[in-house]
Amino acid sequence: MGVLAGLWVLACSGCRSSARPSPPPGVVLASLSVTSKAFAPNGAIPVDCTCDGADHSPPLTWSAPPAGTRALAIVVDDPDAIGGDFTHWLAFNLAPGTSSLPEGVDSATLGGDEGTNSFGRVGYAGPCPPRREMHRYAFHVFALDAPLASRPGATRDQVDEAMSQHVLAEGALVGTFAH
Repeated sequence: MGVLAGLWVLACSGCRSSARPSPPPGVVLASLSVTSKAFAPNGAIPVDCTCDGADHSPPLTWSAPPAGTRALAIVVDDPDAIGGDFTHWLAFNLAPGTSSLPEGVDSATLGGDEGTNSFGRVGYAGPCPPRREMHRYAFHVFALDAPLASRPGATRDQVDEAMSQHVLAEGALVGTFAH
């Protein structure tokens, strides 16, 4: 969990600023394996999944969550952004049996809710670092012991707060992008 913990940074305006979501008391955080057919771990994210292309989400697949999972959440952020994590996507209250999302998933068919990213929009907004800067993008998947009380359009701080004490497992796939 040390690598994932390193990705969580206190943030600035427009960036993440709350504490990292934590598991319920007495629960040992399990791991999820997160993969994509579009890019390898620490590999380049395809242009179509960025602001230079179609700006749609990459396909994601993850391992089975632990028993007791009642909802899933996806958080995509850029820990290399100036001032701290910049959130590119918040998807939550996905059905616990969901094990993948297709490329360019339509928010209407997501089967859950989406929050407001750091661009101020609801839904996915792909990597778009400053020119000539290589940034890392972490696609986090969380298994939760309860659906989140957050409403569609919730902010990152609201989603993190709602996830606190409900995380049973997490995993992340990190990709890179530069213009």
